[in-house]
Amino acid sequence: MQRLETGVVEITSQNHNYAVAAGSIPDAETTHVNLNDGVVEGFRSLKAPAFSVQYHPEAAPGPHDARYLFGAFRDLMLADPAAAARANGAR
Repeated sequence: MQRLETGVVEITSQNHNYAVAAGSIPDAETTHVNLNDGVVEGFRSLKAPAFSVQYHPEAAPGPHDARYLFGAFRDLMLADPAAAARANGAR
C-alpha cells in the first residue's frame, strides 16, 4: 500500500474481503491506497480524532512498515484522556 501523505510504499499483510469506495465516507480523506488494485486501504476523519487502515498484522514475524499506526493511535488517545478511558472500558 502507499501512504499518500508521504508517498512511501509500505509492505503489509492484506486481507481483501471488502473495499471502501473513495469518497463514500463523508468528512473523511483517503490516507492509503493499494498499489495493485487502487482500492482505499486507509482513511482519516476530518471531524473526529479517528482513522482506519487495512493492516492485518500476523502473529509471526513479518513486515513492520505500518508500525507507526500504533503510535498514531496512542497519540490520539493521549490527546483525549476521556476517549482513552472509554477505549479501556471505563465509563
